[in-house]
Amino acid sequence: MKYKDYYDVMGVSRDATQADIKRAYRKLARKYHPDVSKEADAEQRFKNVGEAYAVLKDPEKRASYDELGANWQGGQEFSPPPDWGSGFEFRGRGFSDADGYSDFFSTLFGEDHAHATGHQGHRATQSRGEDHHAKVLIDLEDAFHGTTRSIELRTPRIDEAGHVTSSERTLNVKIPKGVQPGQHIRLSGQGSPGQGQAGDLYLEVEFKTHRIYRIEGKDLYLELPITPWEAALGATVNCPTPAGAVKLGIPAATTSGHKLRLKGRGIPANPPGDLYAVAKITTPAADTEAAKSLYRKMQQDLPFNPRSELGV
Repeated sequence: MKYKDYYDVMGVSRDATQADIKRAYRKLARKYHPDVSKEADAEQRFKNVGEAYAVLKDPEKRASYDELGANWQGGQEFSPPPDWGSGFEFRGRGFSDADGYSDFFSTLFGEDHAHATGHQGHRATQSRGEDHHAKVLIDLEDAFHGTTRSIELRTPRIDEAGHVTSSERTLNVKIPKGVQPGQHIRLSGQGSPGQGQAGDLYLEVEFKTHRIYRIEGKDLYLELPITPWEAALGATVNCPTPAGAVKLGIPAATTSGHKLRLKGRGIPANPPGDLYAVAKITTPAADTEAAKSLYRKMQQDLPFNPRSELGV
């Protein structure tokens, strides 16, 4: 996927005011409108300008886009960082106007990505305020044990000079035990104020990258190093879990990539997830004369060609 420099498309600087962006759009839209332009690529240029304007005219989209930084070049291979968009507080249900725009736009702002909420929520009425949404990153341990965390949220707004800035607030949020990626925590009355009842704030939960566990839904995956003799002969080894180490039996003739399931050792949902220890055979280093001698003896006594199935 290619990165799109929306400021370059619009021909404005990154510190342009919202009024500057609006003027630039009107000028470019007239220039490249397919009904009047004689440019060979007018239709595509018109579409690119429309996409850029859809992002930069909206303080929420623009502030979120600016989080990617100014070091990317248009056309450069790109994938959003795992924490992109976290901590931003948005009105409504998120961004759903991705149809007809690029994959880059859809990845960042499409309904099925970034700030999509997956539920209807409540729209603002005369008596009720509008709901807000935000994505927050938590540690696996928070979901495993349940806790209360202090979470900072930023809300984009336009200052008196027409620049996009943000206001911040801090909330103490109860993280329920067993919460899974993609689920929502509802904070009643923390949305926009209304004439009567305030809207709610929905926090979409995502997990930070963990040092040893990979998270898929409510299941956990762990790459478990084992020795060649443990793999060949079988053994009982210590295996980490978020609740503490447990004894795990390694069957004889285990190969690298073999999955060993620890039932119920994943995220403690209802029912709980599982933990899968994926075997990774790790060889000792031949960094002493004794180790080298042992490897030479194995080479002599255990003739073995791991490439025989390849025909070589």
